[in-house]
Amino acid sequence: MDSYNIFQNFINTLLIYMGCSEAFAAIANRWFGLIFIIVFAILADIFFNKGILRIIRNIVTHTKAKWDDTLLNRMVVRRMCNIMTPILIYVLLPIAFMPHDGNVDWIYTMLKRVTEIYLVIACTRFGFALVNASFDLIEQRPTWQGKPLRGLAQTGYVIIACIAIILVLAIILDRSPTMLLTGIGASAAVLMLIFKDSILGLVAGVQLSANNMLKVGDWIAMSKYGIDGVVEEVALTTIKIRAWDNTLQTLPPYLLISEPFDNWQAMRDSGGRRIKRSLNIDMTSVRFADSDLVEKLTSGEHTQELMRQIEQQRTDGKSITNLDLYMWCMNRYIINHPDINHDMLILVRQLQPNQWGLPIEFYCFSANVNWVPYENLQSEIISYVVATAPLFDLRIHQAPSQFGTQQEMIETE
Repeated sequence: MDSYNIFQNFINTLLIYMGCSEAFAAIANRWFGLIFIIVFAILADIFFNKGILRIIRNIVTHTKAKWDDTLLNRMVVRRMCNIMTPILIYVLLPIAFMPHDGNVDWIYTMLKRVTEIYLVIACTRFGFALVNASFDLIEQRPTWQGKPLRGLAQTGYVIIACIAIILVLAIILDRSPTMLLTGIGASAAVLMLIFKDSILGLVAGVQLSANNMLKVGDWIAMSKYGIDGVVEEVALTTIKIRAWDNTLQTLPPYLLISEPFDNWQAMRDSGGRRIKRSLNIDMTSVRFADSDLVEKLTSGEHTQELMRQIEQQRTDGKSITNLDLYMWCMNRYIINHPDINHDMLILVRQLQPNQWGLPIEFYCFSANVNWVPYENLQSEIISYVVATAPLFDLRIHQAPSQFGTQQEMIETE
């Protein structure tokens, strides 16, 4: 208090010496003090942001740790320095506006509240920067890379913003924050209705992260809603998906908790993409393999292996058909194909016969999971098995066509 009085007496003496009245000197004394406080706060802000911050930056650039670089790049240190300015103004404000005779000046009250609001805003910005830096550090860990952390970060923003709004309202209304919280608690039902999507998004984001159900870059599909594409962003209330036609699809996060969806990322990581195709064999073309068929087949591909297979079947006293030989050769073709993942299941099997014939299914996995090579491999396999069937005197069943009708008429004539 003595230092305050010395400062005020000095200003009063100087103004009176310059010819001002005592009333004017008393009023001017306050405003000169306020100007001094503002100038001092500005100089202190420059000192912290230009001097102290530069020293910290030089120290950080010479350390091997990475976390301090993140704090510096995300402006955490700068936002922390900015908090010092309102603190200095708040501490020095009584120099210019000291209470007189126990009465508090309304200007002092107003400036004090403005300074407090300024301090809350500075702390809020520091909180936002700290949340950004924290989640950046978390994402640098290999176990958390790609996980939907953006929604959790946005939740942190909302919590900090809500606290800041409550404090600002308490300062403006000159009420305790606990009273405002009591009033907010009474209207919890209305707030839950307003922030329903945010609350559900928060719960869904925690479940998606904890159960490792989804991360940025995953290929997901929800046929019920026409969703099929790659996840680009997982936010608090929306998930953005880049469809294969480059359109953006959005859906709420809680939909992935309440509805089933396909995540194809496991397929990509496994190194094999399933090929599951079938064709229908005309059952009237299935017959026992005679010597003419065997002689025709032994002049083609897999000759030695095919002969050993036939001899093995005959030695065991088992009958063998052209369909058995066909399925065996197709199985060998797929096994020897260089683009097939040989560590996964390879199978050629018969399915339940139906009115369209006898289905033969080809089941294997492509070694390249990318779309174009995968489709090319499927086309290559199906083209080969279709073109090879006539060599075994087998017919592929299909619905009657104009070409088939013309051929039958020519053969009849």
